[in-house]
Amino acid sequence: MRIKRWRTSVVAVAVASLWSFAAQAWEPTRNIEFIIPAGTGGGADQMARAMQAIVAKHKLANVALLPINKSGGAGAEGFLDVKNSSGEPHKIIITLSNLFTTPLATNTPFNWRDLTPVQMLALDNFVLWVQEGTPYKTAKDYVEAAKKAGPGKFRMAGTGAKQEDQIITVAIEQATGAKFTYIPFKGGGAVATQLVGGHVNSTVNNPIEAVAHWRGGKLKPLCVFELKRMPYTAKVTSTMSWADIPICKEAGLSIDYLMLRGIFMPSGVKQEHVDYYLGLFAKIFATQEWKDLMERGAFNQTRLKGKEYAEWVAREEARHLSLMKAAGFVAGR
Repeated sequence: MRIKRWRTSVVAVAVASLWSFAAQAWEPTRNIEFIIPAGTGGGADQMARAMQAIVAKHKLANVALLPINKSGGAGAEGFLDVKNSSGEPHKIIITLSNLFTTPLATNTPFNWRDLTPVQMLALDNFVLWVQEGTPYKTAKDYVEAAKKAGPGKFRMAGTGAKQEDQIITVAIEQATGAKFTYIPFKGGGAVATQLVGGHVNSTVNNPIEAVAHWRGGKLKPLCVFELKRMPYTAKVTSTMSWADIPICKEAGLSIDYLMLRGIFMPSGVKQEHVDYYLGLFAKIFATQEWKDLMERGAFNQTRLKGKEYAEWVAREEARHLSLMKAAGFVAGR
């Protein structure tokens, strides 16, 4: 009897401890500031606001996500805000490649190591877009036309200066000998609108920033800067799916580039804070709305966290340093 009672007591204590641990798991006590270091309408903005809507619809959190655009200084405004919020668990930031490009191009006193890596959400593709109705059937056709027109005659629109879009543009120039006039705009939405309006000749927009215009018969994709074709086979237009778009290497452009869509927090936060957001994102990933977003935006659905995520970011930082040096975009060098 004594042994039985002792075992029962041990089980009771263990169960009580588990309940105590669960009860003490951290949860936010006020709304979460969701910083977007980019303008409205672009890929990062659309993803953040989609996440906000999913959390609200399915009641995945006891507070709201509040998207806040802080795009000043090519995103430096947003990054410095989070850097200066050490220990604050009610603030997260969605990052894109300006996590690397902005400090390299502007000498902004910021590095990704000033933040806490939480979760890679996905990787975003870049597509070479032109107006529907133009005679170009392939990326090679377009590049040859740009070369024939002469240096600077063809205009390439992109988001920001010395950022991802211009890095890709310079890479195209270096690989082919074509020379574009690069015109920067504040967000991917504006970039797509400029191409639809015929004010520029091409863009390298993310899929989600141009898909509505493609579906509407205003734009057409020539190639995607991926290592393999996108896996999404459902038709976007009457004749094409994302999977039908050739990779740029198939068209003679030996260039590939994927952009980070990931989450960071301020430095100095606790592991329980990070764990809360990892749990929240896992719930978001399980929803049909998130799965639809991944296909609608033709995302590369790579997801990393913890040490693997930090190591990936470190490798990408080194790669961007190399790319930006080659383009002449590194400040003071």
